[in-house]
Amino acid sequence: MISEELQKKIDSSIKLLQVIAKGYNGEIEVAYSGGKDSDVILQLAKEAGIKYRAIYKNTTIDPPGTIAHAIEMGAEILRPAKSFFQLVAEHGFPNRHYRFCCGILKEYKVLDKVIIGVRKAESRKRKENYQEPTECRYYGSKKDPENHVEAIYPLLEWTDQDVHDFILDRGIKCAPIYYNRGGAIPN
Repeated sequence: MISEELQKKIDSSIKLLQVIAKGYNGEIEVAYSGGKDSDVILQLAKEAGIKYRAIYKNTTIDPPGTIAHAIEMGAEILRPAKSFFQLVAEHGFPNRHYRFCCGILKEYKVLDKVIIGVRKAESRKRKENYQEPTECRYYGSKKDPENHVEAIYPLLEWTDQDVHDFILDRGIKCAPIYYNRGGAIPN
């Protein structure tokens, strides 16, 4: 089921994680959203044998079954001080120019290094914005050490088919939504 090309991507992703972890004493955050790409990066972290902490940042508007799936996969659940709807009541609805909710609910530092399941194949904008498998990133508007992380993108070059094939090959159980929306992941 795993093609030679996909095996090279798997090997490269695992090697990237191992190189980042080498000489680093702390845990690396796996930014776990409960989505299929998160399931893949979690599996890669396990296969790489690195010290990691899977962290699910609850947005309070997550699809049904997602939090239960995150718990089942061993992710730590971080709950926000205010819900999405409380934030909307204070700030109005977010839009593509004013995404305050992501910054408050999802995009904040927990650990110094974070593995994120970003793939160029997801959108034209991601293909333009993400060129390297790692980057220095600051959360929030202030560029200071408290907000700095090293972001790691082991799936950057993976296609939708690569993710699908890896999930099937490893027997990864995905969140219920993937089985309830027209067979995105076969049972």
